[in-house]
Amino acid sequence: MSFQVPDDCRYLDSHEWARQQNGTVRIGITGFAQDELGDVVFVELPQEGDTVTKDEDFGVIESIKAVSDLYAPVSGTVTETNDDLLDTPELVNDDPFGDGWMIEVELDDESELDELLSPAEYREQIE
Repeated sequence: MSFQVPDDCRYLDSHEWARQQNGTVRIGITGFAQDELGDVVFVELPQEGDTVTKDEDFGVIESIKAVSDLYAPVSGTVTETNDDLLDTPELVNDDPFGDGWMIEVELDDESELDELLSPAEYREQIE
C-alpha cells in the first residue's frame, strides 16, 4: 500500500509530521501511523501555552488496537490545539495531514526542522 507523504512536511522516525506555516509548525501523525494504529478513539493533547521538547512525548493517541505516545518533532510553545479531535478523534484516520492535525507550536529553534527526515527519506522508511 502506498501512503501519502506530503512534500511540504518533515518527518520523525516515529511517524509524526511537521509542517512549517506562518511562523508556527503544525504537527500530526502520518497516514502510515494512523493505518498501523487502526481506528483512533481518543487523543490526549497538551494545552495552549504548554511547551513541547523535540523527541519527547507531548500526548497520547489511543486506537482500538493500541495506546501510543506522540513525539514532538520540534521544541517550542503550543499556540493551538486541534480541539475537534476531542469529539471526533477519527479525523486522524480520515485526514491525517489536514483536519486530523494535532497541535501548532511556535518554534524555539528553526534548525530542528533540518534534523527531521525529508519526504524522500520518510518514504524509504515506510516502504
